[in-house]
Amino acid sequence: MTEPTVQAVNLRKTFGDFVAVDNITFSVEKGEVFGFLGPNGAGKTTTVKMLCGLLMPSSGSAKIAGFDVAAQPDDVKNSIGYMSQKFSLYSDLSVSENIEFFANIYGVDNTMLKARKKDILGLVGLEGREHTMTSSLSAGWKQRLALGCSIIHEPRILFLDEPTAGVDPDSRRMFWDLIYSLAQKGMTMFVTTHYMDEAENCKRLGFIYNGKIIASGTPLEIKRTKMRGTIIEIDTDSPSEALRLIKPVETMKEVSFFGRLIHAVTDTPAGETEQPIKAIHGVLDRNGIKVNRISTIPPSLEDIFISLIEQEDSHEKA
Repeated sequence: MTEPTVQAVNLRKTFGDFVAVDNITFSVEKGEVFGFLGPNGAGKTTTVKMLCGLLMPSSGSAKIAGFDVAAQPDDVKNSIGYMSQKFSLYSDLSVSENIEFFANIYGVDNTMLKARKKDILGLVGLEGREHTMTSSLSAGWKQRLALGCSIIHEPRILFLDEPTAGVDPDSRRMFWDLIYSLAQKGMTMFVTTHYMDEAENCKRLGFIYNGKIIASGTPLEIKRTKMRGTIIEIDTDSPSEALRLIKPVETMKEVSFFGRLIHAVTDTPAGETEQPIKAIHGVLDRNGIKVNRISTIPPSLEDIFISLIEQEDSHEKA
């Protein structure tokens, strides 16, 4: 078996008394699309900065493409590309000039630049628009150009930090097509995102919260093993009042909003939810709240994410 492209073992980072990343262990294989999920402040950015060699771990170890992030930071930086949601394209430069600028930053040999630029323009779909000013591109096309700039030096691993934040759904789909195209060519993709539908596109996921990995595996594995209970979805014209009334209902473990709907988690097995559904109907009917629809549904990643966080918070309080 080949060595993982990204490997963290008991990785820990503290800032004074604050533990930002708490002894996490995980690995990512070559050509894998790995999703790293967590709310703001969970430890995602700190982890990525350590993996990129921008922050030294307080303890533990991490390797990128076989290079130790603490002992071989220059080799690590030469092996990676990085793109954030605020990737610094230069608006007053053309598409071509931006590519050339970042090629120079990454040390791309001048003899290779013409071929690499042609490859990048073809990959991101900007052939014929080399002289277009970057300021005139839409947000989606700017992200595609930013992706091209981040891989001009042909890195082995690409870190994508919320890469599709602020772009329209069609642009997001096109961007994910690019991600899969690069992964199929052997580039490892490490993606942080808060879009749960995007997380479904990843081969494997890691959920981080309070600096700890609280779940990992394929989306299907996580759905099968991490959801404790059955989800009842409630559609009502008064969701705020309905949520308040449903929370105290017996067997309800967690009750939360899911858009304008309510998702209530009961510890009753999926095939035996007639009683809790009847109890929810009863409390809402008694309070004059119309129920448009109520039914059990399979868990989504967002349901599981919310459930895991609530479980962690309960353990902390206990």
